[in-house]
Amino acid sequence: MKAILCKEYGPPEKLVIEEVPSPEPKKGQVVLEVHAAAVNFPDVLIIENKYQFKPPLPFSPGGEVAGVVKKVGEGVTRLKAGDRVIGSCGWGGFAEEIAIDEARATPIPAEMDFVTASAFLMTYGTSHHALKDRAHLKPGENLLVLGAAGGVGLAAVELGKAMGARVIAAASSEDKLAVCREHGADETILYPAGPLDKDQQRELSDKIKELTGGQGADVVYDPVGGDYSEPALRATNWEGRFLVVGFASGPIPKIPLNLALLKGCQIVGVFWGAFTGREPQRHQENLKELMAWFKAGKLRPHVSRTYKFTEVAEALNDMAARKVKGKIVLVP
Repeated sequence: MKAILCKEYGPPEKLVIEEVPSPEPKKGQVVLEVHAAAVNFPDVLIIENKYQFKPPLPFSPGGEVAGVVKKVGEGVTRLKAGDRVIGSCGWGGFAEEIAIDEARATPIPAEMDFVTASAFLMTYGTSHHALKDRAHLKPGENLLVLGAAGGVGLAAVELGKAMGARVIAAASSEDKLAVCREHGADETILYPAGPLDKDQQRELSDKIKELTGGQGADVVYDPVGGDYSEPALRATNWEGRFLVVGFASGPIPKIPLNLALLKGCQIVGVFWGAFTGREPQRHQENLKELMAWFKAGKLRPHVSRTYKFTEVAEALNDMAARKVKGKIVLVP
């Protein structure tokens, strides 16, 4: 089988496509024939050795796939050959086949195609866990989503609406904001791309307060970091919840902790990957809710482009440059 391999850390151009042996399932595992593999920001980080998980070289990036069960290992009871599933793997997904634990495979509803399925689990799982379990978002609250046209951001926009919130989507271009409005955003904020000076940060805070009647956002969903985090935190409501989801802009911000004191707000970490391992029962309950909302038409994953395996460098560079709206997907 063919696999995209990271044999040395570096930019996407260092990845290679090689023939490797097909995997065999170990006890409790299934082997999937991969039909689609989503591209996520952690895939950019992991090949540069900047991610919290560091698999030994060589490895394939790719944290979520969709495909068909090809083989099952000893002790597998829930799945059988021929089943259509989403696979959550962390890495290893940019390959024609992959072996994963049965517990990390989720059946795909008949209404969901492989490309959509591959783009569903990580973004919606992360954002659902963030808004439901970490922020305890309530109907009628103001939710501010930074980086709102990206994968997790657009999922947060849709989920915020499904949970009854008033959603303010913030992004760096008008075409991105148009996508956010198509997916349910009530209000939008255009902010500059790249580093923000003090005046631009103040303008961002002022705009958030203006759109919330001077109160500030009850929940801030921040997958961007950098110069965007502090002005958003300054524009939180009393007892607001600021969700630390990621740092797509690059720098990890240094936050003045007196802001949390003055606003009586919470700065809350969101680590969906660890949550799924530590609390598998709650994770499965969340998945059931997400699939029900998908079937009801409340969630509409936005895949802006598919790429062939041979175009993996272009796909990852587009992700790193924050050009992606919604999700992008690799197909063998």
